[in-house]
Amino acid sequence: MIKVMKFGGTSLGGVEAIERTASIISRESAKKVVVVSAMSGVTNSLINGLRERRPISDIIGDLRERYLTCANSILGTDPLDQYGQELNLSLDDLRRAMEARYEFEIDHVLDDTISSWGERLSSLTMAHVLRAREIESVPLSSERAGIVAEGQPGNGSANLKETHRNLQQTVVPLLQQGITPIVTGYYGCDVEGRPLTFGRGGSDYSSSVIAYGIDANCCEIWTDVNGFMTADPRAVPSAKSIEEMDYNEAAELAYFGAKVLHPRTIEPVRRKGIPLVVKNSFDPDARGTIIRGQRINGGVTLRSVAVKSDLSIVKVYSSEIVYQPGLISRLVGVISDAAVNSYAVSTSLSTLAMVIPSTAAEEVKRRIDALNEPQVEKVSVKSKISLICCVGDNLLNTPGVSARVFAKVAEVDANIELISEGASDVALNFMVPSEKAQDVVRAIHNAFIGG
Repeated sequence: MIKVMKFGGTSLGGVEAIERTASIISRESAKKVVVVSAMSGVTNSLINGLRERRPISDIIGDLRERYLTCANSILGTDPLDQYGQELNLSLDDLRRAMEARYEFEIDHVLDDTISSWGERLSSLTMAHVLRAREIESVPLSSERAGIVAEGQPGNGSANLKETHRNLQQTVVPLLQQGITPIVTGYYGCDVEGRPLTFGRGGSDYSSSVIAYGIDANCCEIWTDVNGFMTADPRAVPSAKSIEEMDYNEAAELAYFGAKVLHPRTIEPVRRKGIPLVVKNSFDPDARGTIIRGQRINGGVTLRSVAVKSDLSIVKVYSSEIVYQPGLISRLVGVISDAAVNSYAVSTSLSTLAMVIPSTAAEEVKRRIDALNEPQVEKVSVKSKISLICCVGDNLLNTPGVSARVFAKVAEVDANIELISEGASDVALNFMVPSEKAQDVVRAIHNAFIGG
C-alpha cells in the first residue's frame, strides 16, 4: 500500500496544528509520501513583501521567529539545534533570491521562486518533527524530487510523463527503504530548473501529480473541512457532507465554486483510477469524501449546489456572428491571450457571451475593441454576476430537473442571465445577479436535498 498525504496551510498553522498533523502521519502504517503547503499566511506575506518591497531583513526575521517558535515547542534541544542550522541555511538562500529580485522591476521566475519558499520551510519543519517521533523522513524539494513543470510563471502545469519517470527514480526508492519523503507542494521546475508555481492552492494538484508519478494506491487531501458538502454551510446551515463522488462531479464543483480542492487536482488521479479522499485534519476520524471513477451509491438526482461570484458577462454584438468565418475564434482567443479563465461561452445568431472574472472584464473588452473587427457592432460588460453550479448523477439526462431548478430560481425572484448546460452530463450551470445568488442556492438546496 502506497499513499500520498497532503496537508494544507491550516493543518500546519501553528504548534497544535503541526503536532496534530504529525500524529495523523504517525498512525498511518502504509508507505507514504507527505506533501506540504506553506504555513497559513506565509505565502501571502512573501508575495505582499515583494509587492511592497519590504526590507528583506524584516521578512527573513519574521519567518525565522515564526518557525523557531514552533520548533522550540515541539523539538528537543539537540534536534532544535540541527533544525536551526538548516533553517538558517534555507533562509540565507531565500535572502539571496530576494536580493536578486529587488534588483529588477519585474522578474516572474524569481517571484515564483520566492513565493514557493513557504513550502520549502514546511517540508524542512515537518521532516524534523517526524524524526523526533522516530519516523525516518527527509525533506524533499520539488527540484530534488523531479516534478517537471511547463507553462508560465504562476500558472504552471505538470509534465506527467517526465514527472513519473523522475519520481520512480527519486521517491520510490526512498519508500522502499522505509523512508517518508516530505515533498514541497505548490510548484514544479521547468527544463532549466526554474520553479513554476501551479497557482494558489496548487499543493492539492501537486499531491495528485505525485500520486500519479509513484503509482499510489490512494491520495488523501487533508484540509480543514469534512470533505465536499451539499452546499456552502455558511449560506446553507443545513448542508451535509457528501460521502462519495465521482471524478466528474468533484471536478465540476471544484472548478465552479467549491473551495475544497484545487480544480486541477482531479485529472492526474483520474487517469490512473487512483481514489482521492478529502479529510479533515481537525477531525481525523470523520469519514470525509471519497472520489473515484464509479460511486457505489448512485442515482441521486442533485447532490450539491455551488456558487462562484465576482464574475462578469462580456457580450459581443454582431449581425449574424455565427456566419462570419473565424470571427468567434478570434474573439474567444482574446480570453486565452489575456490568460483569463472562462466559465461559460454562449452564442446566438447575433451575440457572443463570455463569462469571466470581473477583474479581467474591462481588459478583455479593451482587447476586443483593439481587434478593430469591422463586423463587431458593440461590446458590453455586465458585472456583479454569480454562477450557480448544480451537480448530480446523470443530471442533464434526467427529465424535468432543469425545470424544477429554474422554478426555484423564479420563486426567489432572480433573473437568469445566462444558461450553460450540455458540456457535462453531471452539471447544470447558470448565471444570476450576485445579490440573489445565496437565495437561489438555499432554494435549490431545500427543494432537492432538504432544509
